[in-house]
Amino acid sequence: MFSIPFHTKILLSIIVFFMPVFFSAQENHPDISKYFMGKPGAMVIYDCAKKEYFRYNAKRCTQRFLPASTFKIPNSLIGLETGIIPDENYVIKWDGIERDNKEWNRDHTLASAIEYSVVPYYQELARRVGRLKMQSYLKKLKYGNMKIGTRVDTFWLDNSLKISANEEAEFLIRFYGGKLPFSQKNIDIVKKIMPEEVYPKSKLKFKTGMGKKENGVWIGWLVGYVEQENNTYIFAFNIEGENYDNIKELRDKNAREILKALKIIL
Repeated sequence: MFSIPFHTKILLSIIVFFMPVFFSAQENHPDISKYFMGKPGAMVIYDCAKKEYFRYNAKRCTQRFLPASTFKIPNSLIGLETGIIPDENYVIKWDGIERDNKEWNRDHTLASAIEYSVVPYYQELARRVGRLKMQSYLKKLKYGNMKIGTRVDTFWLDNSLKISANEEAEFLIRFYGGKLPFSQKNIDIVKKIMPEEVYPKSKLKFKTGMGKKENGVWIGWLVGYVEQENNTYIFAFNIEGENYDNIKELRDKNAREILKALKIIL
């Protein structure tokens, strides 16, 4: 009979012990498919205490899409780390161009720009960072496909840069754990300024994103983490469809309903 050497058994035991646990949406969790309303979508949730992943639509979790304004998290970090922006209070002046979103038509700090998801602020920040430094950080971060395309101020919006729900979650796991190639000071600044919602027994820190795929279909993102008293859950959610208002509502409302159904938002 074939016998496994003792040292090999020890090695295999160590590998199994430290291997992250993966489980499907059906195992010990409510069925969350109803929250997607029949539309293509995916969700990844990582339980930091148990080191377990929960995935809905695992195949789609591997598919890459434009990150849209979820890229404001790494964009903020890159701006801070390069010294283009010294802190969250740094002001970039309004360019004077009137836009449909009235909140964008004024000067902004980094803190207010991420709160109101001010695209022009982050476009100017990306131009100041420059293509070479931006590309260098995308590679350091291994952020999605790491592609900038032809323009440094639109690549996260124009389908040049793409990232999967799995990759969004992994980026946020490293972000939350301070495992990115940035100073802890700058990571803490971005954590502080990310939009938040406080619930009775938890706090949600998040970033939204909305954009159009190459085929004109809208895709909405909600990514972030939920802190409970004794645990943290990191998540990435996306959903797509033809109608902007409908997808925005599903992104904003139903993603939170899922987190509540799974007893993550308490």
